[in-house]
Amino acid sequence: YHINPRCVFIAGMSAGGAMAAIMAEGYPDLYAAVGIHSGLPVGVASDLPSALAAMRGAVRVTKRLDASTSVPVIVFHGDQDHTESSKNANSIIARYLEGQPTNSTTAVQDQGTSQQGRQYARIRYYDKSAMLDNAKLAPEPGAEQWTLYGSGHTWSGGNSAGSYTDPSGPDASREMLRFFLSRRLST
Repeated sequence: YHINPRCVFIAGMSAGGAMAAIMAEGYPDLYAAVGIHSGLPVGVASDLPSALAAMRGAVRVTKRLDASTSVPVIVFHGDQDHTESSKNANSIIARYLEGQPTNSTTAVQDQGTSQQGRQYARIRYYDKSAMLDNAKLAPEPGAEQWTLYGSGHTWSGGNSAGSYTDPSGPDASREMLRFFLSRRLST
């Protein structure tokens, strides 16, 4: 395929989100960014009992094999997800931050409401060295975490005709695409 190898992204939901996380961490030289919706972090499950425990929020994150690189990540998770605990989103972000130099990131949180009425919180993690004039942030964060209030185990902003979708938004597909298109894999 005639694609730019510096602009390859991976995303998924639930088990697909866990698989996307595994691929991004295992092959950071292939992916410019990863999107994880309602998924598990890498290393929390090795069999069915540990997977079920992780889905309930009993997350015991293992150390990264290579802590020197973290693929930029955007994470979405509903706070009322009873299939996979929203604690997993925190663990995915913690794992991303583990791949950053100590005290190198700063977090900026905002709150909002989608056009369809779903409230959310978004935390953006910026590289402190990219901050400008002590107040302005670099244009793109290295990671984003979206908490969707009142949302369950569904794709945010999905079409109501689909399964496991929530048309109340915000539109996770649009936000992931925005996040992805601002990234290029370094050479």
